[in-house]
Amino acid sequence: MKIVAAAVLSRKPPRCARAVARLHFSAYLSGVKKLGVSMTIAVFALTPQISFAGDYNSLILGQIKQMPTGGRYSVSHFAKIRLESSAHFESGKFFILPSAASPSFCSGATYLVFIRTIEALRARGELHLDYATLEHLIIRDQRDGEGIWGRWNANGPGTARLFHELGLGRNFDNFDQAKAGDFMKIFWSRQVGKNEHGHSVIFLGTENRLDGQYVRYWSSNIPSGYGERSVPRSKIAYAIFSRLETPANLARINSAPFVDTYLASLLRTRSSIAEACNKCGL
Repeated sequence: MKIVAAAVLSRKPPRCARAVARLHFSAYLSGVKKLGVSMTIAVFALTPQISFAGDYNSLILGQIKQMPTGGRYSVSHFAKIRLESSAHFESGKFFILPSAASPSFCSGATYLVFIRTIEALRARGELHLDYATLEHLIIRDQRDGEGIWGRWNANGPGTARLFHELGLGRNFDNFDQAKAGDFMKIFWSRQVGKNEHGHSVIFLGTENRLDGQYVRYWSSNIPSGYGERSVPRSKIAYAIFSRLETPANLARINSAPFVDTYLASLLRTRSSIAEACNKCGL
């Protein structure tokens, strides 16, 4: 019995069994190859998104170069009217046409660059926003905290709060992480809200001078309007940077509250750096 069993065990499988085994093995190899191709395709599909992430800064800097230089700084009613006419919306498209001779102010200047960036992405076919979302971008003399412009233009961390609420990108306060093209809210003192002294700018970098480190930025500045400026970093009490990373999330404004109550309150109440950071996800 043992001899017979050994003979049976040593016997080769029939030809038909070997053929079936070969078929199964071939199918297995084919599956592995297909899986490998699928994984390769998946990796290549992800690569453009990964490489493009964070590249909006270069686009933002490009829009600054197309903005006028000079004019004068003003927060008058006339300056606000000129800002509205500078961001003309027609047939589902923004036409950003600020005049160098027009009065301007800091949050209006950075917002125009923001809209120009959105339009540039749309023109390149890299961003698709519905009409309702585009209408929310229009400047219509909104009060602080109302809609997109009302959030951007508010006292306190308006831009950073908007970025956090809609998920447009990350906010941070570390100068070492900042790079040219980041939006930046400068606080000249620790006051936030009522009685605050701040400035909405676009960060351009830092430079070391004999008397210390200076911070370069672009905005509408007192007194000469649109242009670059450098200030000693020691004069900045605090700053929040906002980096545009997911502009498609602008569509979330359609389901967001019309009024951000925190930003709306800052015209008449005081906040703090700690509360501002908390509201912006820092």
